[in-house]
Amino acid sequence: MKIENYIRDIQGFPKEGILFKDITPLLNDPIARTECLAILLESLKGQKIDKVVGAESRGFFFGMLLADRLNAGFVPVRKPKKLPFTTISALYELEYGTDSLEIHIDSIQKGDKVLIHDDVLATGGTAKALGDLVKELGGEIVQFNFLMELSFLNGRNKINDNSIFAAITY
Repeated sequence: MKIENYIRDIQGFPKEGILFKDITPLLNDPIARTECLAILLESLKGQKIDKVVGAESRGFFFGMLLADRLNAGFVPVRKPKKLPFTTISALYELEYGTDSLEIHIDSIQKGDKVLIHDDVLATGGTAKALGDLVKELGGEIVQFNFLMELSFLNGRNKINDNSIFAAITY
């Protein structure tokens, strides 16, 4: 089974000139979803994970599944003012400006082994911000883990970490 057959291209979303990779068909098919989860888990074989950090919002889908299978805690990282407790934040660059992400200050303890999961590695801005937040709280990043990587956007260069895995590379 090729999980990329369950990724739908949407031209011009969210704006003209963008080819959006829609994971909804993958989420909707239990066999493809299970296969994708197995691929993501295989990349972590033998690794101890205490926390899985998932980026809003598409990183939540497989992030929760990974946390469950790894018997780890799940940490949602969200856009500003979406988390109810005390947070820290990290800015990141977009093609058209900047944005930020927030994490609860008590979600990761010093020395926690952390898996960072998001749906796509594109320019690397979101992933770098996630890594900065984890490191600021004292977590140790075991792996950056993605459903897909858009390699032509060179996001790996921004993360500057050797522990990057993507189930699909475009």
